[in-house]
Amino acid sequence: MSESASTGRRLQRRDIAAESCESLPETPSEGAARAERLQVLVVQDHPLLGSAIAGILERETDLCVCGIARMGSDAAAVALRDKAAVILMDFHLPDMSGPAAAIAIHARIPKVAIVFHSADDSEAALLDAIDAGATAYLTKGATADQIVEAVRRAGRGETLIPVALFAKALLRKRTVLAKKQDRERRAAQFTPRELDILHLLCEGLDTITMSRRLGIAPHTVEWHVSHVIEKLEVHSKLQAVIAAVRLGLIDSPNP
Repeated sequence: MSESASTGRRLQRRDIAAESCESLPETPSEGAARAERLQVLVVQDHPLLGSAIAGILERETDLCVCGIARMGSDAAAVALRDKAAVILMDFHLPDMSGPAAAIAIHARIPKVAIVFHSADDSEAALLDAIDAGATAYLTKGATADQIVEAVRRAGRGETLIPVALFAKALLRKRTVLAKKQDRERRAAQFTPRELDILHLLCEGLDTITMSRRLGIAPHTVEWHVSHVIEKLEVHSKLQAVIAAVRLGLIDSPNP
């Protein structure tokens, strides 16, 4: 059997196994050879691209594609079953984002290395991948040699993401946490009824409608409104809504 035919047969078996999440039998020689190679799971929702990437990896004598998963929800099960050491992960999957899948996988397999391979080269996507525990991040413009090298180095425990980007991701996480804490601190200044009033103001309701919605007298509504305006240090209901949205106390009104 030719090398290309043998590679195709292996990929077909791995692909079917990932789709059904059931183990398939192997010949003794296949099993022994597979055990000696670095086990790689490809998570890619585009069948042709997933098979092409797997084919590139399978041509290497030290790499073995143990599966091709289409969904993020399948990836952890296949990786755990086939003892994958490296996962080559797409950023956008049909059922969830790549980072969400990576977080779920690391919860079950903490030591697995995850290399992202995505068309999204934005800084936000890269930082999301880092937050999810990425070892490397490749764009779809990466060459076959670059993909193979990234997988090999990830399998050796190397991290291919610059330290400066890790620092930036950490700073972003701290900033998000600080904003959340500030929002919670500000929200604690308002009573539950005042927050109700803010949400109704955001809906554009007048005093009478708010009183009916809340089951309280109109003058009580106005009393709460005045307190909300005072606490937000603004001068009108509209300014109160704008300030509340800016501070994250309420969501932006629907257009």
